[in-house]
Amino acid sequence: MPALSITEAGGRVRLDLGGFARGEGSSLHEAADDLILSILRLVIAFRATGFRACGEAQPDIETMNFLYELGEIAAAGGDIRSRVFA
Repeated sequence: MPALSITEAGGRVRLDLGGFARGEGSSLHEAADDLILSILRLVIAFRATGFRACGEAQPDIETMNFLYELGEIAAAGGDIRSRVFA
């Protein structure tokens, strides 16, 4: 699972998941909701178009597997929150 970091500044909370998805809000709950939406947009695009890496940039296979797993959960109508915040 990619690292989840939490920062707070200026009354705003930011959640960052592995550097590829971020959520922000005035509370932890709002930031978590925003993060989940960000991840869902990413996995929907990933499932719709696939992923191509250029020769210089090798994808992190563990992260790609995690995104694939989240896409499978979402496609089956499940809630990815329990997996993201496990």
